[in-house]
Amino acid sequence: MAIPNKVTTYLEKKSAKYEPIVHRKVYTAYDAAQTLKKDLKDIAKSLVIKADKAYILVIVPASMRIDLGKLKKSIGAKKVSIPKENVMVKVFKVKPGAVTAFGGLHKVETIVDKSFLKTKDAIFSAGSFTDSVRMKVKDFIEMEEAKLESFAKAGGYKLQTKPKSSKGGSASGGKVVKIKITKKSIKKKPAKKITKKKPVKKAKKKKK
Repeated sequence: MAIPNKVTTYLEKKSAKYEPIVHRKVYTAYDAAQTLKKDLKDIAKSLVIKADKAYILVIVPASMRIDLGKLKKSIGAKKVSIPKENVMVKVFKVKPGAVTAFGGLHKVETIVDKSFLKTKDAIFSAGSFTDSVRMKVKDFIEMEEAKLESFAKAGGYKLQTKPKSSKGGSASGGKVVKIKITKKSIKKKPAKKITKKKPVKKAKKKKK
């Protein structure tokens, strides 16, 4: 599943400076970070939010999560919510989970959390599960004419790491397995019977 033509056409019209990235199939920003071996803060997480009667596209680093209360206050909305997938498919006309990071493409407003300014280059969703694009965060904000607000909070996410192999470890991922030894687990070997050797009688010398 390559980058859709409508996405590349949109980026070309915007004279965007970007680098296409091919990777294995991923469905979340977390999976993208794990697959590409990138820090979570370097992956853009795109979320569709319904603010009152309108839809907006919200961008935060994958290391953060949205605080809906802060978002509602920062944009001056009376009500904010995360719409169901079937609504997004109908409104944005994309497959579930395939919404891009480009609000202009979907004809909705883009709002970026200010914490994302700490990242120089980031990887953005391009409407494909196997392809993304790398752009400078500042270029992305300028291209999308995105609003900057503070509405994210620490996500507490941690990427999985493979256990390191160590000498003397078992085949279970290099972890040393401790075996509890009990009296029952120790089988005593039967003691060897010691047989006493009979003394050898010396032959008496015959008198001449």
